Amino acid sequence: MPMLGVWIAVIVIAVIVEAASVQLLSVWFALGGLVALILSIFNISTTIQIIVFAAVSIISLILFWPLARKLNKKGFEKTNADRYIGRDGIVVQAISNLDAEGQVKVDNQVWTARSANGGDIAEGAKIKVEKIEGVKLIVSPVNEE
Repeated sequence: MPMLGVWIAVIVIAVIVEAASVQLLSVWFALGGLVALILSIFNISTTIQIIVFAAVSIISLILFWPLARKLNKKGFEKTNADRYIGRDGIVVQAISNLDAEGQVKVDNQVWTARSANGGDIAEGAKIKVEKIEGVKLIVSPVNEE
């Protein structure tokens, strides 16, 4: 049983790496280490243990990692100010990047705003939020036709 300690170390290291990264990548090596550990308990040759470890790790990685990534993939939930990106609003104070002026109202919240293209946007115009820089919304006018 000289490999028993090695397989325990492999399992522990793989679990620690998995816990730190949460990428569902090293867990498959922990599974291979577990199978090799079982073979080690039954005094199977070291060569067979290593081959089985590699085979189980690689096969489980190939078979289950794409599925695990798909199940683990979650949509990005916009929170806080990010939720305003893509929203429409209205200019409540004319926007002039040159004069560093302008405010918009989006979802009943008034924000300091600047024009995305650098041009002026008149009060009352409809806008779309393109991005956020600091505490300012960067907006573009919405062309209504």
